Amino acid sequence: MNSILEEISNIGIVPVIKLDDAKDALPLAKALCEGGLYCAEITFRTSAAEESIRLITKEFPDMLVGAGTVLTTEQVSDAVNAGARFIVSPGFNPDVVKYCIDKDIPVIPGCSTPSDVEHAIALGLEVVKFFPAEAAGGLPMIKAMSAPYTGVKFMPTGGINAYNINSYLAFSKIIACGGSFMVKDNFIKNGEFDKITELTRQAVNTILGFEMGHVGINTDGKDCADLLASFFASSFGFTTTDAPGKVGYFAGNGIELLYDSKSFTGEKGHIAILTNSVERAIYHLGKKGIEFEEKTARYAEDGKRTFIYLKGLYSGFTIHLSQKK
Repeated sequence: MNSILEEISNIGIVPVIKLDDAKDALPLAKALCEGGLYCAEITFRTSAAEESIRLITKEFPDMLVGAGTVLTTEQVSDAVNAGARFIVSPGFNPDVVKYCIDKDIPVIPGCSTPSDVEHAIALGLEVVKFFPAEAAGGLPMIKAMSAPYTGVKFMPTGGINAYNINSYLAFSKIIACGGSFMVKDNFIKNGEFDKITELTRQAVNTILGFEMGHVGINTDGKDCADLLASFFASSFGFTTTDAPGKVGYFAGNGIELLYDSKSFTGEKGHIAILTNSVERAIYHLGKKGIEFEEKTARYAEDGKRTFIYLKGLYSGFTIHLSQKK
């Protein structure tokens, strides 16, 4: 997959933004970045789009900025010259798609029918926008269309919100969702960028879905682990089971008693954090400066990481991410 599309997949949400005045572009970009989203799709629904893209890409070079609602090849040219790195259109316009392909510009055209998808496949596209998502049948429609078109992935947009986004992202054929629920028009018009930051932060937390998994405690050996496991069982009724790899025991679901500590277990033990997507968690945490021990990564059949340790110690503990089941 194209590197831009890979980044969109790791981000998970593409904010779809309509700016009536280019003066709002920079405070909006700042609000998105502070909320944890370094991405924006600026729609060509207004005359401020081109200048807004130019301002954001100059002042926030680390942001992945694209142009949306692109209807003509002239708009593609204007958007790319202003700094846009990808193009999104509401429908499948062959002229726009072919123009982008010829110039090696990542393009995600709108498709809502099998015929649209076949046009995209014929031109060699891997990812299409499913629009208007909820009105066109939502996730059931995407799943139905994915059955015969196994090589195509989707970016649904239209009706996506904080309550249904994880249902979409849980389906492997969806790389990301486009949405405007964190960048509401009235917030932009009223200059309430602090609210956009908060909604953006909530949206990122929603898709990552971090939860406490368990705490692994290093013990002085098997006898000590046996004794502690018996204590938790007799005192609190926690069921005792062997830990994966038979390196210790689980007491209930939240406590792991280790008698055979491995190299990436900390001085005291480790903390397991569950997430909806390890790949997206790595991307978003990486934006905060967190680094990972790549040699500890485990992978699913599709090549995506499902487990990895963070670098460093945290009060004597290491931390690892695990994919939710």
